Amino acid sequence: MEDDAPVIYGLEFQARALTPQTAETDAIRFLVGTQSLKYDNQIHIIDFDDENNIINKNVLLHQVGEIWHISASPADKGVLATCYNKTSDSKVMTCAAVWRMPKELESGSHESPDDSSSNAQTLELLCHLDNTAYGNMAGVTWEPMGDGKKLLSLADNHLLLWDLQESSSKAVLSNSASLEGRGQLKFTSGRWSPHHNCTQVATANDTAIRGWDIRTMNQIYCIENAHGQLVRDLDFNPNKQYYLASCGDDCKVKFWDTRNVNEPVKTLEEHSHWVWNVRYNHSHDQLVLTASSDSRVILSNMVSISSEPFGHLVDDDELSDQEDHHQEDKIKEPLQDSIIATYEEHEDSVYAVEWSSADPWLFASLSYDGRLVINRVPRALKYHILL
Repeated sequence: MEDDAPVIYGLEFQARALTPQTAETDAIRFLVGTQSLKYDNQIHIIDFDDENNIINKNVLLHQVGEIWHISASPADKGVLATCYNKTSDSKVMTCAAVWRMPKELESGSHESPDDSSSNAQTLELLCHLDNTAYGNMAGVTWEPMGDGKKLLSLADNHLLLWDLQESSSKAVLSNSASLEGRGQLKFTSGRWSPHHNCTQVATANDTAIRGWDIRTMNQIYCIENAHGQLVRDLDFNPNKQYYLASCGDDCKVKFWDTRNVNEPVKTLEEHSHWVWNVRYNHSHDQLVLTASSDSRVILSNMVSISSEPFGHLVDDDELSDQEDHHQEDKIKEPLQDSIIATYEEHEDSVYAVEWSSADPWLFASLSYDGRLVINRVPRALKYHILL
């Protein structure tokens, strides 16, 4: 039974790190990392059973510190990377590591022990991404569609490219680049483009967005004042090369064509506080999710700048004569962009929103108080897009 009602799960810990399990395309699975100063931090494996509309969870101990960022390997269901705090000599560093979950948890299990906290299992450390020479890690992303052997990390003003070797037990730095100049030179986020044979990445630092060619580590474009305040997140349109979305502390979401960076193609101003996250739907790129400190998640239909700006085009042969000229009038007009829905199930800053890798109509959002909400694209819109 498919129902549009949200499903809510409380972690009992503060949390800000969320990822879909990208290598898993059959089961709906998300991983959430906690931010607790008092207790061992955990990764909650959230399996959503969409037939019965229930969540099954398993808990893994992440015994090294509060988790700031989490990303799942695109190739191996059991592997993930985290950025986390580590205190040594009374100094706090943000480090990054690659982990493996226990074999029996790799695929969606629908058996959830009643009291899973008492028998939580531990993650196996595969390797550290050694950042001692570079500074605090701000995020780790995997090469899209890759074999799970290439990673990109951001450490202060450094962009670091890693190769995982010897069954991922070793991370070797293969290339790097640094931000030069005055001012606050710290990367806040980065995304690896799925286009151009995965040779390009985009990064955000302060109010600027930069594109890099990772073969040469040269900068290929720079949008100097992309936002009025800090840029928080980026995402590439999965179906339309050169198209990039950004969001930031100026409460705006902007869409760019990286071939012409003088001005955005489109700007959304629907949030009333910092926008932490922007995500394109993988299958239907007109669907864009944003999450904000205004406690809301907004689903927008950005059809005019999508890969299908006229919606679903009807074949001429399918039309009878009297329909014919109506249809021609209709086709010339691109569809209008609109806000589809605003989701208000959170009561705290929403730090992350992610589409499921297994179901294109389903997404999860996470607020700082540890509330995870699973929602679906409204059914009417789904059928409108499909039919």
